[in-house]
Amino acid sequence: MTIRLHANATTTPKIRRYIQESEKSHKALAKELGISIDTVRRWRKRDDVHDRSHTAHRLNTTMTEAQEAVVIELRRSLLLSLDDLLVVTREFVNADVSRAGLDRCLRRHGVSRLADLIPKEETANNKPKTFKNYDPGFVHVDIKYLPQMPDETSRRYLFVGIDRATRWVYLEVCKSKSAQAAKGFLNRLVAKAPFVIKKLLTDNDKAFTDRFSTAGERKPTGNHVFDKTCVQHGIEHRLIPPRHPQTNGMVERFNGRISEVLATTRFDSAENLEQTLLRYGYLYNQHIPQRALGHKTPIQALKDWQKKKPKLFRKQVRNHAGPDS
Repeated sequence: MTIRLHANATTTPKIRRYIQESEKSHKALAKELGISIDTVRRWRKRDDVHDRSHTAHRLNTTMTEAQEAVVIELRRSLLLSLDDLLVVTREFVNADVSRAGLDRCLRRHGVSRLADLIPKEETANNKPKTFKNYDPGFVHVDIKYLPQMPDETSRRYLFVGIDRATRWVYLEVCKSKSAQAAKGFLNRLVAKAPFVIKKLLTDNDKAFTDRFSTAGERKPTGNHVFDKTCVQHGIEHRLIPPRHPQTNGMVERFNGRISEVLATTRFDSAENLEQTLLRYGYLYNQHIPQRALGHKTPIQALKDWQKKKPKLFRKQVRNHAGPDS
């Protein structure tokens, strides 16, 4: 039988047995064998003479079966790397999961090799559905109602802006959905976006347009505060056709993901809800690859565009350590 000794072992099984059977003192044995007194004590307490494994007896991934199922689905559907998956898992599934535990989970379920999960090529029948090719700077904006939290006296609203070319998203939680609130959001969106916003697409909500009045539909006057703010920034404001929300489908799909977060997460307060949504926006931009972007993240897509057409950008695209404040 092959005997494997620990790399730092100072004794052999024969010496260990001698220590266990000897009637000499700890000090005398240590001096005789040229080892420490602690080593003598350790082997005298043991019944066997073999090194024990240093591997933890219980390897715990800290995730339940249900949580593992969610993680595996995220891996398969979003094609996240181990490190990106770890970030998303800690934020929305289990805050205590370790990188090693997550890796073992992926191996157990046969999804440890990301290369095996990525389609080899897009065929004519399964190419991603995309809009007409646009440069960065065509932004879709929408408003979503948020559930009222126990510590709130009224509900709040989520303003979302998403770039058509790169899927980069900016979002804010606001107390109202008034025209003034929309104006403030637009000003901050312009300041945060790394690219120059040239076109903006919205629905026909009163926060964005005066297209509809008590007399019915009409041509927008251009006097609405949101329209004026667009003009100040040199932005062309476009409206989707009435009763055709699918025209703004990209932001609607992002709002669908937000709805999933709201449906699967328990929030204790308004602040907890807002911080969770802001963290999701950060993860979406930095860590979640988009199939329509060739399995790149929005930030990666922005960097590629900046190398190709730097004049479209007003500041350097950078990875951020956390959500925008």
